[in-house]
Amino acid sequence: MPDPSVAIPNFWNPRARGERIEAPQTGRAVRFMTDDEFPPLHFAGPDGTPTGFAVELARAVCERLTITCTVQARRFDTLLDALADKQGDVVAAAVPLTAGLRTRFLATRPYFRWPARFVARKDRSLPAPSATSLAARSVGVVEASAHEAYLKAFFPSTTRKTFTDLSAAESALKRGEVEYLFADGLSLALWLNGQEAEGCCAFSGGDYLENRYFGEGIGFVTRTEDAALARALDDALQRVWDDGKYAELYLRFFPVSPF
Repeated sequence: MPDPSVAIPNFWNPRARGERIEAPQTGRAVRFMTDDEFPPLHFAGPDGTPTGFAVELARAVCERLTITCTVQARRFDTLLDALADKQGDVVAAAVPLTAGLRTRFLATRPYFRWPARFVARKDRSLPAPSATSLAARSVGVVEASAHEAYLKAFFPSTTRKTFTDLSAAESALKRGEVEYLFADGLSLALWLNGQEAEGCCAFSGGDYLENRYFGEGIGFVTRTEDAALARALDDALQRVWDDGKYAELYLRFFPVSPF
């Protein structure tokens, strides 16, 4: 059973379930490509084998489709070109889903998104964030980021304090120089679960997922001519969610949920 204390995101529409879709039989293994330097989504395991949430989700999908798959690690900035050149069949990495991507490739529904979150010190008893409760409150944010733009648009009365990078903003929150920090939920979850935070802080309020600011997330990416494979991957993702495997993998790789 999923841990009720960890928020597990659900990106699937139960009404979208339909007839089971089988993967096309090509007579060879489906070749997944990933990067091995972006934990917890994809990274090299102790023996050098690619692992991570996206990689293990790909393996689970292959099991549901009863197909043989391989996973190869490549440099992140070469993944899409390698896919176009038919050096692999599917990209399972943190490549953002965008309109530009869809002009060249197909993609499944998102299996992970990048929530924005507020973090606050645990010892301040601060209110949950809202446009009203944050009026005149100090909020740290990375300068010129989507998170700063979002604060300006929806929390106009906050006292924004900008930082050149997230590490500096996190340190400022830890020292009590700002009351809140607004940033990428995944990065914040990793910080909260690490030694640097020293247990100082916790998420406050819920997640923010507006596509215009924070993107559509990531999915499995295939070539346009492999539409049957893309549909099968989408169907298998639904089944991985339905049978609890998605939750199992999520809890393994996200001990502090970014949602």
